[in-house]
Amino acid sequence: MKFHKEGYPTLLAALLFIALVNISIYKWLNYPIVVYLGYALSVFVLVTVLQFFRNPARITIIDGNTIVSPADGKVVVIEEVYEPEYFKDKRIQVSVFMSPINVHANRFPIGGLIKYVKYHAGLYLVAWHPKSSTENERTTVVVEHTNKEQILFRQIAGALARRIVYYCKENDKVEQGGEFGFIKFGSRVDIFLPLTSKVCVNLEQKTRGGETVIGTFS
Repeated sequence: MKFHKEGYPTLLAALLFIALVNISIYKWLNYPIVVYLGYALSVFVLVTVLQFFRNPARITIIDGNTIVSPADGKVVVIEEVYEPEYFKDKRIQVSVFMSPINVHANRFPIGGLIKYVKYHAGLYLVAWHPKSSTENERTTVVVEHTNKEQILFRQIAGALARRIVYYCKENDKVEQGGEFGFIKFGSRVDIFLPLTSKVCVNLEQKTRGGETVIGTFS
């Protein structure tokens, strides 16, 4: 199990906090009950940081006909919607909600050529709010498959998420299942599929980024 590179600043801050707490207890509050509470708090903080920024290896079965989930989490939306930013037409939206206990690395749902990348500053509505897809802080990425179909996916900040990271730029060639970004502290990813696609997941279904097939091209 690897530790994600985005977590090192947070891990350093956590270790400094733990050191300050325990030094303070040793100097001024050196009572058994306080010492044990300090140990418990230290373990809790360290375990929380390590589990949040864990980055397990994922095995993506490369398949030119499948669209894999870009995130770990739970499917909370499957519906036909109008996509106003890039396509400006109707698409099938599939949304995956990531809780704070999920892995937060994001992966490319298909391989191909990046046609569009845009960051939007915005609000921090709860991730399941209907307007979070268009009003929250977010990034939009569009990848064109070799079959010329395009998939749009959007990282969306939530009420706790305060940092969205993405590593791609326009005209990059990317591989299905490769890592493209990270969202800190819970949020969601929206994927917009062609209307001709077949959706392969159900509402409330749990997904694994880079492995769960959420749809196929017609």
